Amino acid sequence: MVSPEQSQYQNFSMAKHGGRSKNTSFSDTLLFAGGALVVFLVVWAFWSFFSPIPTSAPSFSYDSFTERKSAGLESLSASTLNSCADGASGFDMVHDPPDPNFYDDRKLSYSIDAPPVKNWDEKRMEWLKQHPSFAAGVENRILMVTGSQATPCKNPIGDYLLLKLFKNKVDYCRRHGIEIFYNNVLFQPKMFSFWAKTPTVKAAMLAHPEAEWIWWVDSDAALTDMDFKLPLGRYKAHNLVIHGWPKLIYEKNSWTSINAGVFLIRNCQWAMDFMDVWASMGPQAPGYDRWGEILSTTFKDKIFPESDDQSGLIYLLLKEKEKWGNKIYVEGEYYFEGYWMEIVGRLDNITERYNEIEKRVRRLRRRHAEKVSESNIPVWEEYLKDAGFGREGWRRPFITHFTGCQPCSGDHNKMYSGQTCFDAMQKALAFADNQVLRNYGFMHPDLLDPSTVNPVLFDYPA
Repeated sequence: MVSPEQSQYQNFSMAKHGGRSKNTSFSDTLLFAGGALVVFLVVWAFWSFFSPIPTSAPSFSYDSFTERKSAGLESLSASTLNSCADGASGFDMVHDPPDPNFYDDRKLSYSIDAPPVKNWDEKRMEWLKQHPSFAAGVENRILMVTGSQATPCKNPIGDYLLLKLFKNKVDYCRRHGIEIFYNNVLFQPKMFSFWAKTPTVKAAMLAHPEAEWIWWVDSDAALTDMDFKLPLGRYKAHNLVIHGWPKLIYEKNSWTSINAGVFLIRNCQWAMDFMDVWASMGPQAPGYDRWGEILSTTFKDKIFPESDDQSGLIYLLLKEKEKWGNKIYVEGEYYFEGYWMEIVGRLDNITERYNEIEKRVRRLRRRHAEKVSESNIPVWEEYLKDAGFGREGWRRPFITHFTGCQPCSGDHNKMYSGQTCFDAMQKALAFADNQVLRNYGFMHPDLLDPSTVNPVLFDYPA
């Protein structure tokens, strides 16, 4: 993928949005401008929002992993696990026994301000024992969490774009058996903008003890490879996955070395403790101003004084590596989230490369019911092993992040026009939509015309 220096350009493009915007679209954004542009960016820094990219093409395994080291669920008996169907069709949605569990504790609070949750691994394990239909497959179960502001968008087309971005996430989740929670209220009124994700994720962990992973995805991020699955096996020894570059973190101490707009966090006690520590840097906490000073001193390239979630996370990686950093996986080998300006211009070429493969391989052209669309993934992997991830490759980018576009507020980065953002979003969303609609027999012939579809001929694209 691109070099760390190039990636900073995309991250800093969000910094112009004021260290992230004051609207509650929950979107994180940064961008590197440099030189004379820095002064301009600082002016914008109080009124806005950020992203990154990687280098090698790893070998991903789609096999389910069975080791459990973090959530303490090893003691669930094999007979209990084997007696339950894996998947939503096997869930008993009406069985909730009267036996007490953590939900009966009157002191339990979902609020980020509440006393810390203790013994969460044991409480989750006990709940799963009481609800055995959810036990099978728990180690791979994901809940996607996203959201936007409660009020109408200031940008006239903002609500339209947020709807399409949400549809995109729903499509991906439906295809892969992932549940999704969309939140558009502040669970802590003082934790606005990029801080809003922290109380939301904590509440989701408590509301979904059946989910092993909570996957936060910013509202302005689109999934653009509908077949790609998170390689959970490579994260089995970690509790938090974030996109970034270790060199920028540990050698350059840059606040643009990660992007906190997309992350995967394990539903376990470690995560509960981490969320409390992370949130203690937020605007609702008494030490907020002090943390702003600490983070500004630590990261010399940070261009606004307030404490923000991204800088706070990097600080914990740097200063408390033993306690937190060793359980955080910094993903830089595929587009866990990628900067849209690097991606969108290559989508047509990517489509052509995939079509060339399908013309040669009849099995890949065979039609499937959407419910079994994953059956082609192992076949595709055989032909994509040399495709490469990132700018020099031609594999579909997993997530395209529209950092700096601010679809809801319309306060986009002034280095490009609102029309540029709009066209890029339309193109990326139609690119993803074609992967979905094909199972329904239709596709968009023009990625910039989202309203027109044509029937897909049998044996397409032969």
